[in-house]
Amino acid sequence: MKVCILGYGLTSLTLAKALVNQGLKVDVFLKNYNLIQNKSRTLGISKSNIEFFNENILNIEKLLWDIKKIEIYSENSNSESILNFQNNNQKLFSIIKNYKLSNLLLSNLKKNKLFNLKKQVDYNDLVKKNYKLIINSDPSSEISKKFFYKKIKKNYYSNAFITIIKHKKIKNDTAIQIFTSVGPLAFLPISETKTSIVYSVRGKEQIDLFNLINKYNKKYEILNIAKPYKFEINSLNLRSYYYKNILAFGDLLHKLHPLAGQGFNMSIRDIKKLLEIINNKIELGLPLDKNVCIEFENETKNQNFIFSEGIDFVYESFNSNNKLKSNFIDRTVKLIGKNKSVNRYLVKIADAGLSF
Repeated sequence: MKVCILGYGLTSLTLAKALVNQGLKVDVFLKNYNLIQNKSRTLGISKSNIEFFNENILNIEKLLWDIKKIEIYSENSNSESILNFQNNNQKLFSIIKNYKLSNLLLSNLKKNKLFNLKKQVDYNDLVKKNYKLIINSDPSSEISKKFFYKKIKKNYYSNAFITIIKHKKIKNDTAIQIFTSVGPLAFLPISETKTSIVYSVRGKEQIDLFNLINKYNKKYEILNIAKPYKFEINSLNLRSYYYKNILAFGDLLHKLHPLAGQGFNMSIRDIKKLLEIINNKIELGLPLDKNVCIEFENETKNQNFIFSEGIDFVYESFNSNNKLKSNFIDRTVKLIGKNKSVNRYLVKIADAGLSF
């Protein structure tokens, strides 16, 4: 059986590798082979998703930097953390550089005879090729614009700035999130001497990123800050996950505010569910067709929407709290975090997502 994937992003490559591992032929279509990779972008991958990735897709342990503690602060907390997560010095999640993961997946896929990389074609050409299942993860494709334009979308009127700081060597296994007066700022360790920065800044005006980072940095002796990568922040949830035998996937399905670093984790969980559905069809001798799309939407859509709205609620709560210069949210979160059962439950959700 053969599956078609539209799009050349990290999610597409991960899905392609997962499918060829199951013995399926996979054609990946893209518009441009010469894609520019930004080397400042990083991903946080949860512990359970790393285990799934290593066992079912590709072992990525050598590329990971483990995070064993998370500290959360706010503008009004006076340098005292309002929430802490840790688990007996075990890793909570790991950081990986986007381009390194993409390159590893692609080099591995090119060695597999079941994988083919092709130039983008239009919808009519795909119909003629008679693919039974088409997975579309390219928001800019003709198919996306034609069939997947109905979505719940939110503009945060913010920009995300991503960079990497080089600093003096320290024990660097604690991720820090600060809800500042202009937006959430994350320090995400990637080695003993380097840390990834993700700063979501409200408004469109020019900012002095160097001074803003130094204002809230209480930990690192910074030696150098790389040129930042910038993008606008929006969130979305697609209203319908499929059209006929075409299944939307990845960022086309759902985009989140980057404050929680959960976008790629949601896509990995989607891949896990899709593999379960596909394997069940194969075991029963059933074709991979529109029914795969229907079943996938039924099993993931509600959970994905609720999870997305939860991330948005966290952002808006701290946003309002800082605008009003109130410490009500801080006190409430600190109180909730002291409850060990609640703390463990929050860690579980961040790790494995929602389950009904």
